[in-house]
Amino acid sequence: MSKRHTLLAAAFAAVCVTGTAVAADAGSDKEKCFGIAKAGQNDCASVMGTHSCAGQAKKDMDPTEWKYTVKGGCAKAGGTTALPPGAK
Repeated sequence: MSKRHTLLAAAFAAVCVTGTAVAADAGSDKEKCFGIAKAGQNDCASVMGTHSCAGQAKKDMDPTEWKYTVKGGCAKAGGTTALPPGAK
């Protein structure tokens, strides 16, 4: 991996962590909802460890990808708050 790729990867990781921290700071009004993210629109890392940042989902409605939803709104969106089998 080149120095440029390393710096870009570090920057993306920092953005992902910052986004997660901001959402977590919002209090308990949000929850992780699995299976509702469209390709490229997930909120952070895959729970299976296939990637480590937001916007890297490869397919729509992947049960291992998640987005934050309003607490209690996940089921209405067609997702689940339960971790998929084999999640890390």
